[in-house]
Amino acid sequence: MGARDLLLPAFAMAALTLVVMLRMGFERLGQLARGRIHPQAVATSAQMAAQVKDTRAADNFRNLFELPVLFYMALVVGVLTDQAGALTVGLAWAFVVLRVLHSAIHCGYNKVRHRFLVYLLGALVLWVLWGVLLAGLW
Repeated sequence: MGARDLLLPAFAMAALTLVVMLRMGFERLGQLARGRIHPQAVATSAQMAAQVKDTRAADNFRNLFELPVLFYMALVVGVLTDQAGALTVGLAWAFVVLRVLHSAIHCGYNKVRHRFLVYLLGALVLWVLWGVLLAGLW
């Protein structure tokens, strides 16, 4: 396995972010059009939340710039330290799968208990990935 194998999960996460961004955009535009809301009336996030009924995609989009930032950094560290082995690549893909599941729950039926469990599993996988990378430095 090589750097390419470790970078593919980053492209998958970027694709997930794009899908959620597009969904958020279509939902926002649709809600603004249906509610005949002027764009200036939703200039801030607080105004948007007050005017728009469904903020799941927007909330999930924000989530994709929280914990995943550490994921992207871990992949960079893995590539730079030549640690693109089966374990690191497997952990990276596991994180991606869990984030896809998290986004599906969040943008879908949004059961908080299910979403939180998937979030915790993803966070655990991410911290194990960081531990493996740290151990690989010695």
